[in-house]
Amino acid sequence: MKILVTVKEVATVEDEFEIEGTEIADQYLGADLNEWDDYAIEEAVQLQEDGIADEVVTVTIGPEDGEQTIRQALAKGADRAVRVWDDSLEGVDLLDVNAKTEILSAVIEEEDPDLVLTGVQAGDDSFAATGVSVAENLGFQWGAVVNHLEHDLEDGIASVRRELEGGVEELTELELPAVLTIQTGINEPRYASLRGIRQAQRKELDVKALADIGVDESTIESELD
Repeated sequence: MKILVTVKEVATVEDEFEIEGTEIADQYLGADLNEWDDYAIEEAVQLQEDGIADEVVTVTIGPEDGEQTIRQALAKGADRAVRVWDDSLEGVDLLDVNAKTEILSAVIEEEDPDLVLTGVQAGDDSFAATGVSVAENLGFQWGAVVNHLEHDLEDGIASVRRELEGGVEELTELELPAVLTIQTGINEPRYASLRGIRQAQRKELDVKALADIGVDESTIESELD
């Protein structure tokens, strides 16, 4: 079984900062792995450790200076990492859901995973829409805001518990391939070991342009207009 995890780099800001013009001064800004994605990575790695998954692949959309973030996923146990970027995306501060859906769907079709895990939302936009949008685009079954996943996946079925509004929870079964958006608290994300960090730094990332995954640049540009 192959599991694909989508990950994103999000901006971080120091507790105390200064404003230059209308923006926070650069020296107070940083970047880190999206919190919800960290839980998705941990869930995938645990499935591999339990002998259920054979491979964990991560994918991110972002420029070269964000590679250290996706290497965090490798350091925590992911086997491979795919980074998608293109000259046509330069200067774009925030990709909309439709553009991300087109790109991620293309990578997923190419990788052909049995299970896709995403974080429920990203800390920088809180849209909480990408995972479900990708599932709908691919025709996959999906479960949103999953806070428990049974680690058996027998007969190609994922048994999950998901959060609904008002503190209500729902138990449901999904046929694979499926997309699950992972909630914080489903597990306890590990810290990367020194050995894992060193190994991650030596691994080559699979860097792809839009053309490499069969996405027409004009399609993405129309989504950004």
